[in-house]
Amino acid sequence: MSTKIRFPAVAGLFYPADPAELREVISEYSAQIAAAAGPAPKALIVPHAGYIYSGVIAAAAYSQVAHQRRRIRRIVLIGPSHRVYLRGMAVSTAEVFQTPLGMVPVDRELKARVLAHEQVVESDAPHASEHSLEVQLPFLQVLFDEFTLLPIALGSAAAPAVAAVLAEVWGGEETLVLVSSDLSHYLPYEEARAVDTETSAAILRNDLTLTGEQACGCVGINGLSFLARQRAARMVEIARCNSGDTAGDRNRVVGYGAFALYESRPGTAP
Repeated sequence: MSTKIRFPAVAGLFYPADPAELREVISEYSAQIAAAAGPAPKALIVPHAGYIYSGVIAAAAYSQVAHQRRRIRRIVLIGPSHRVYLRGMAVSTAEVFQTPLGMVPVDRELKARVLAHEQVVESDAPHASEHSLEVQLPFLQVLFDEFTLLPIALGSAAAPAVAAVLAEVWGGEETLVLVSSDLSHYLPYEEARAVDTETSAAILRNDLTLTGEQACGCVGINGLSFLARQRAARMVEIARCNSGDTAGDRNRVVGYGAFALYESRPGTAP
């Protein structure tokens, strides 16, 4: 029986399709960021635009877990469904997700666990062309030696429901949770900076009411914040900018932020 593959949809668009060039680009972004030391975060919020726009912010997020490359073996990745209307959350029927850097196996055990939740369905449509999940994979393939993946596309879902699904697959130090989200969209540069500053403050206080105007991945962020409140965890901003700082004009910009969630047990906060 052949393996069911989710093929890349935005290779050559959001990031290079050539494997050597792709590795080089990721290495260049990563080289701009000082490697983190100390306790690793349990979860990260990472942007998902084209690499020329948000790659350096994504690299800043992933620098926080680079020293855990042999410890982290499971990645739970959630992000918004941009192109397909979705009620609840969806996992793919694919057994592996492919990028120019190779195959990433879907974690069958974690997938079975989340499918037990009534708001999670199995559907390929939200995943077929979705970039918010795909663009994270090459970074992860460069960063980690070997891992399984649980990619979940998010539609309309309340924060408690998303939090319950995340709690189901939260795991221990072997599991990293990723929430894929950009910040404000298509505002003038200075207005975007002001809006994103307010959004960052809301994320840091685990606000549960972010809207799509503040962050396109607000459903995932609100769910993570709900769980953070339950677990007395805290969020830290790692880096933030917008497309006017990287590769675009300043008339209509998109904001990008990287955030880390630390579980507040003694000795674990950075």
